[in-house]
Formats: sequence, C-alpha cells, structure tokens
Amino acid sequence: MNEPMFSLNWWMAALVGVIFIFAGVQKFIARELWPAQAKRLGAPSFAIPTVPYIELVLGSLLIAGVAVNAVLVASIVALSSFTVLLTRRLVAGDRPPCACLSFRSTKPIGWNNIVRNLLMLALLVGALIR
Repeated sequence: MNEPMFSLNWWMAALVGVIFIFAGVQKFIARELWPAQAKRLGAPSFAIPTVPYIELVLGSLLIAGVAVNAVLVASIVALSSFTVLLTRRLVAGDRPPCACLSFRSTKPIGWNNIVRNLLMLALLVGALIR
C-alpha cells in the first residue's frame, strides 16, 4: 500500500533530515575548526572527514523519501554512534564543546545533548515503525 508523500512518517524523518543538513553545512562552514573540535570530543580520526557528508546525504535522502527503510536505519546507526560518543565523554567527566549542530557553540556538552539525540532517534524509529 502506498503512503502519501507527506505522511506523519515522512514529517518525522524530514525533521531529522533538516537537522542533519543544518549540522553538515555548519561543519563545512567551520572548515578546519570543526575537525579540531571533533578530535577534542574524541571522534575517531577516520570518521571526522566523512561526518559532514554523511549528515548531508542522509538528511537529503530522509527529506526526499528515497530508500526509506535503509536510510532510516543508516540514520539511526549514525545518530546512535554520535550519542554513544557524547555519553562516553559525559560519563568520563569530560565536557568539551560539542559543535554538533554549530561550530559557533562553545557550550560544553551536557545531558541535554543526549536528550536531543534521543528525541531525534525516537522520531527516526517512529518513522521506521509504520
């Protein structure tokens, strides 16, 4: 059965897609500043150059509604990995600036970052479970 393009599932996925695109664009605008912040956060060095591209591609595909289930699963995996990284830092007592959504942010990471990510994960899971 075909769903209308602008179903509730699409809106949930598209909202996260917009956030992913915004975050990816911010990382490109930051140039060399974002990779330095990502290193300080403890992101694996092999992943740092790919994160903005991953966010842009996944965000675009979420909005476009292309390969929906595969893109939702990939988005859940990506966002879960970001959330695990933040949680590990918080548990270790390390609170560097996140720069997750904007390189301009100098606020240290906090549990609010985890809550934000969990809300986005809930939207993605909700969009996946029809």
